[in-house]
Amino acid sequence: MKLKIIFYFTILFTTISLAQTKTGTIDSDYIVNLMPEAKVVVKRSQDYGAKLDSSFSIKMKEYQDKVADFRKKEKEMGTLMKKTLVKEISAMETDIQKYQKNGNTLMQLKQNELMRPLYKKLNDAISLVAKEKGYTHILTTTNQFAYIDPKFDITKLVMAKLGIKEPEVKK
Repeated sequence: MKLKIIFYFTILFTTISLAQTKTGTIDSDYIVNLMPEAKVVVKRSQDYGAKLDSSFSIKMKEYQDKVADFRKKEKEMGTLMKKTLVKEISAMETDIQKYQKNGNTLMQLKQNELMRPLYKKLNDAISLVAKEKGYTHILTTTNQFAYIDPKFDITKLVMAKLGIKEPEVKK
């Protein structure tokens, strides 16, 4: 009976000792910014933003012209005409605010859409390195940890897997 208990205790102890975790860290934003595709994403985002800005500029020009015209002719207008134009100008202001808010949302959605393939590629590389090196958890350093042991940082390993060279630091 003692032999069986020792046998089961040994199996339990071995299982517990083998089930240990290994946690690593990575600076994913640093890697994404160094990826060659990131420059294309930035360019596409800027182009999309320029299109949105040109439409916004047209709306702003119409609004400014309407306000300038109102101020110029205000003294000659009757009360009913003033109220009507003030309502139109207020509606244009509201429309511009909505357009600006929607533009910001559209810009964020476009950036997320363009960045998705980069993060997919990065996640695939992280998975490969984690499996090769036996990591069970990988945490991103953007969570602002108080201390991270550099020997568990896999940033350079993932960069090597992706073929990205670290930029030289200028003195």
